Amino acid sequence: MVRVASHRLEKNAKFVNSLNVFPVPDGDTGTNMSLTIQSGFKAVNESESNNVGILGKALAKGLLMGARGNSGVITSQIFRGFSKSIEAKDTLTAMDLAKAFDDGVKTAYKAVMKPVEGTILTVARFGAEAAMKKVESTNDTIEIMQAVVEGSKEGLEKTPSLLPVLKEVGVVDSGGQGLVFIYEGFLEGLSGQTTVDEEYVPDERDMTEMVNATHHQTAQGHFNTDEIKNGYCTEMMVELGKNPTSDEKFDNNKLRDYLDKIGDSLICVADDEVVKVHVHTNYPYKVWEAGRKYGSLSKIKIDNMRLQHETILEEDEPLQEETNNKQKQIDYAVIAVSSGAGLTKLFESLGVTHVINGGQTMNPSTNDIVNAINQSNAKRALVLPNNGNIVMAAKQAVDLADIPVAIVKTKTISQGMTAMLSFNPESDLEENKDNMEDSLDTVKSGQITQAIRDTEIDGLKISKGHYMGIVDGKILVDDSDIIAGTERMLDKMIDEDSEVITILVGQDGNTDDAQKISDYLDNKYSDLETEIHQGDQPVYPYLISVE
Repeated sequence: MVRVASHRLEKNAKFVNSLNVFPVPDGDTGTNMSLTIQSGFKAVNESESNNVGILGKALAKGLLMGARGNSGVITSQIFRGFSKSIEAKDTLTAMDLAKAFDDGVKTAYKAVMKPVEGTILTVARFGAEAAMKKVESTNDTIEIMQAVVEGSKEGLEKTPSLLPVLKEVGVVDSGGQGLVFIYEGFLEGLSGQTTVDEEYVPDERDMTEMVNATHHQTAQGHFNTDEIKNGYCTEMMVELGKNPTSDEKFDNNKLRDYLDKIGDSLICVADDEVVKVHVHTNYPYKVWEAGRKYGSLSKIKIDNMRLQHETILEEDEPLQEETNNKQKQIDYAVIAVSSGAGLTKLFESLGVTHVINGGQTMNPSTNDIVNAINQSNAKRALVLPNNGNIVMAAKQAVDLADIPVAIVKTKTISQGMTAMLSFNPESDLEENKDNMEDSLDTVKSGQITQAIRDTEIDGLKISKGHYMGIVDGKILVDDSDIIAGTERMLDKMIDEDSEVITILVGQDGNTDDAQKISDYLDNKYSDLETEIHQGDQPVYPYLISVE
């Protein structure tokens, strides 16, 4: 059941990712849930037991260790309660199976600090309720699993009526859709009628009725995009007792209460060995510091929920090893994350010594960053993540690297380039970090990308195929013409303090159009300086910074 569910969700993760509140080709709910269930399957597969109670415990532990994203963490809690329910069982009856799903839902609701209906929780609850009702009339486990699938689908269809933002865009919850895929995999595995190689292809009705909400907003989708109070989806796993920064005894309730004060959408769960935290906050570093009091941070992650991005299954591309192992040691390694040959050249021209290939469509892991640091042959290192989704993975590298490391919390390519202008090779790590981060407030980041469906966000009507202008994470412009749309976006970015505008031409952009945009700026804002560079970045035809 677990193997087929893992395979089924992996096959359909791209579909889940592509269906989101924002009409841009991004979202990572499917990716997060797929990686979560894969971790659970790996733990089950490595177990040598045939006892369902022992396998359930392995599944729960694997899911907890690999949980990613809000929906991934909640999924781990569903099966934490499930495994507790069956831990003393050698085999499962229909009643055992139904009760396990019911106990799983109860555990998940308790784990979420402020449960919100219209999310994966609702879908799980409908599935469990259907199972408990069905067990009154059957002792067939397959019929129980069929009831879970049918009930969860019913719950999924109701999510738009429970969350205003879902109803506004005409979609259903993405985490709930992911859970339905898992339950369908369970049914296929249990019945032996597997169709795991058949990728889900939605028809036109599915696209309008069963589209999913965007990543990490499933538990707080009632916020309008520009009204998100806590913009960073922050996750960490704490290995209790391993090199804590204080002697304070761990208290999960105390940690939950503190995190609830600095964020929302909180999930904080623990067993005897680890604590798993998911919280939306404006202060990711405070979450990190709170966890370090009790132990080592083995997994850490952050997503900027205001900056929507395309995410695919991690396809890590490690930095190439230096061929000359006897190279002279350097004083500073400055490591930046970017995607595109042009961006690599630009960063190197600004003083970056190493570039890790990654960003919007490929988030490098902590291990990739550590490898880049350790292979740099430097005495110390600065890391520029250049993407909010990579910042916390970079921070985790600080504890794992062989040399002193500081993270400059750059969340866009534009911020990364601005930060490099403040880099001083004669300054120490902390001074450089502070000076480079102080410069980030001087730059505005704009992105042009193409809408993949008709929708309306915060009163702005967006048409499929039109070009959107996104400024610091908020969609401000919709236009059928890419040049006109870019010009309108720039008008919203430029103010009396603006001096320099940089246009980075992506794989889907061209220098002729970029020059037309530059000519427009010269005519309208004659006192501003405009630069055009080839960036070769994917997803966005033009990245624009205004400083």
